[in-house]
Amino acid sequence: MASSLGMQSSPSRTASFLKPSSSLSRCCSRQTSLSFNGARTRISSTNTIKCDIAEPLNFGNGKPPIPVLNGQTFPKFLESARVDKTVNRNDTRLKLFSGTANPALSQEVAWYMGLELGKINIKRFADGEIYVQLQESVRGCDVFLLQPTCPQANENLMELLIMIDACRRASAKNITAVIPYFGYARADRKASFYGWVYLKSNIYNYYWEMLAKAWVVNPLQPNLLQTLSQKAGANRILACDLHSGQSMGYFDIPVDHVYGQPVILDYLASKTICFSDLVVVSPDVGGVARARAFAKKLSDAPLAIVDKRRQGHNVAEVAVMVDDMIDTAGTIAKGAALLHEEGAREVYACCTHAVFSPPAIERLSSGLFQEVIITNTIPVVEKNYFPQLTVLSVASLLGETIWRVHDDCSAGSVEY
Repeated sequence: MASSLGMQSSPSRTASFLKPSSSLSRCCSRQTSLSFNGARTRISSTNTIKCDIAEPLNFGNGKPPIPVLNGQTFPKFLESARVDKTVNRNDTRLKLFSGTANPALSQEVAWYMGLELGKINIKRFADGEIYVQLQESVRGCDVFLLQPTCPQANENLMELLIMIDACRRASAKNITAVIPYFGYARADRKASFYGWVYLKSNIYNYYWEMLAKAWVVNPLQPNLLQTLSQKAGANRILACDLHSGQSMGYFDIPVDHVYGQPVILDYLASKTICFSDLVVVSPDVGGVARARAFAKKLSDAPLAIVDKRRQGHNVAEVAVMVDDMIDTAGTIAKGAALLHEEGAREVYACCTHAVFSPPAIERLSSGLFQEVIITNTIPVVEKNYFPQLTVLSVASLLGETIWRVHDDCSAGSVEY
């Protein structure tokens, strides 16, 4: 049956685009505020301009520049009161270490916090084994290890576990695994129904026949990851936009779940979009809760759901599709095509994690989307750049959360 679109309209609309919120001020000894107004990194072709930025950054060959720490030159999205007062690493018990999966994001987080990344030696032997050596003392320190489980997922995960074990054996006081992209979170159900089977048996000369449900048992991979992390020595997990919130229930250690919505919402607020014609769209039924929360931040914008069964109405001229990740882009591309058929003039795709498995780039750059907005939780290789792509930085979001965890403050207030 042909796909269609279900739509929910908001009972009221306010004049403001974003709802007001309390300022992001850190408690305890350090009092400062966090603003996402500049927390963005733009990757696009030289002849494509999507937003107005007071001080646009100049990119060479489509790649963002690296600020010079000694010269105190920083992009606007890394400006912070902490950067002006660089922390003396000899006087702090907070230490950051980066794996090899996303060193650029780790460096941005360190710049935001006014720290330097810890010295660590990570190398691979000829047979693929991973070697990790800490090159400075972490005894009694609050250690944060930044490593997403992005492709190559298995190698990056094993590297993270070895880093955790190395810090534990070096007598670190607390070890927090900062995992911007938490992989293996999609297999969070034990069993799934795949059909009916016909059973026939003979028990004690009694023949019986029946039609029964057939179930396939899946491994609980989030539970396996928590077991491995905890056994390796992790005391806490800090993750960004988990695929499903129920994954936190598999952990016996504290989990801080950070949402990337504020960064994307701030970027949309800077664009010249007629918000009276805007609707937030969930590409599938499973993402309704995420899209509804996103729509509430957009002054209770109308919500539409791509569904395969119901007949819907024409949607607004501007559609914003929201999801936690884009893997092969099959679902979101089909949804965008349907939105154009229903009357949408512009379709924006927003997600936190850009996995971009083939043929995602072909689908996203085919002209269905006015813009594809992602964050840098997963590094985007240069061959995957295309004109409609916009990459926003979550460095300030992660950096502020790390400070709050270190200061034993609430991390839940790091939001709009």
